[in-house]
Parts: sequence; C-alpha cells; structure tokens
Amino acid sequence: MARTEIKIASYNIQKAIGTDFTRRPLRILNVLEEIDADIVVLQEADRRFGRRQSALPAFQIEAHTNYVPVPLDVQRDSMGWHGNAILVRKTITVEHHDIIHIPYLEPRGVVTATLNISGQRVSIFGMHLDLSGLWRNRQANVIADLAKEQQRQHPTILTGDLNEWRSNAGCLKVFAKNFTVLDCGRSFHSNRPVASLDRIMHCDRIEALEWGVHRSSLATRASDHLPVWARMRF
Repeated sequence: MARTEIKIASYNIQKAIGTDFTRRPLRILNVLEEIDADIVVLQEADRRFGRRQSALPAFQIEAHTNYVPVPLDVQRDSMGWHGNAILVRKTITVEHHDIIHIPYLEPRGVVTATLNISGQRVSIFGMHLDLSGLWRNRQANVIADLAKEQQRQHPTILTGDLNEWRSNAGCLKVFAKNFTVLDCGRSFHSNRPVASLDRIMHCDRIEALEWGVHRSSLATRASDHLPVWARMRF
C-alpha cells in the first residue's frame, strides 16, 4: 500500500487583524497560498463579539483558495468553534466532524475532523488553550485522552496555539506522554519571535518528515503569530 504524505499547518490569524492593526482577510489567504498546505488548522478564525462572524469571508475563501472549511454546524455566521476552524483542500473528503467541550477559565473549545485523503483516514484535533497554566493542563488531559482513543482507529494529529511559553513543561508534558510534540520554532510575536506557542503533535502511526515556521514579509504583517507547518507521512 502506498504511503500517503500530507502537509499540515496551524495558524493563529488574530481575526485577520495584522500588526498594522487593520483587518485584511485576503492577506491571510495569501499567506496560506504561500504555505501550500493540504490541511490548515486556524485559531481566532471568528470575530470575538456580536454574531462572531467568520474573519475570513466564505466568498473570499471560495474565490482565492482551493480550500473549503470543515462544516462544524455550530453558529450560522461563524466558521469555527470558539475561533478554532479547519480548512482542507477540495480533494479531501470530510467523513466526520465534531466539537469538543473542555474545562475552561475563559471560553475555549476544540474542533476535530476525520478526513479521507487518497483512501487514508486521519483524525485532526485543533485547539487554542487557556492562558492559565492550571487550566491548560486540565484541557490538555481531556484532549489527550480523547485523541488517544481516536488514534486506535486512525492516525491522529493535534495542533494549535497551546499558549505554553515553557519549552518542556506544563501541557507539553501532558501531550508528550502519548504524542510526539514538534517544536516548529518561535512563532510569536511575528515581528520578533520569542516563543514557540504554536505546536504540531502526532501519534506513532505517523512519521514527521520536516517541520518549521513559515516566515515571509507578508506573514510578519498578517497576524501577531507566524504559521507553523509540518510535512508528514502515514
């Protein structure tokens, strides 16, 4: 059976507001074009207040990319759940999707999807964890337990903004018990990166081939986070 390779990216788009304090959704989509990933997990993909509209208008995604959002069926005007969303190439089949409620100090949630990529199924978990270390650990324990169950059925990838400033402690230790945690590099703040807040993790049914932070002149302006990416093989 042929091995399947994919490229996955994680990107906190800060509601499409760049370091110049202007909201430019198309700029975010242009960064995604630069990365050229098969799967993109987004954080802060919706506006925070009011109807929590998607920060990336559907017509722009349709017109300027080869992606479709995973339909979470939660809020009519939103693309994600508590700002978490997943975009996939149009050639990828979404077989299942769900939202996960987790303990929180501030509103947080997790999105998950089972995708079929050239006959190979893979489960994706997207998250944006709490600013509080105590609550991050509680959230990580819940997510890791669910992902551990899921990996018995399909290769599993977890990714997102973990808000963990330490390099080998806190929620990273929780996830590392069952998953390989990739240090893609410093992704925050995009103007002068000092912290590896954005991470990609995978189960032992997946091999990570290469990974890193996407740095470009456009990415340094598009959001306060830089995107992280990994190329993987099942």
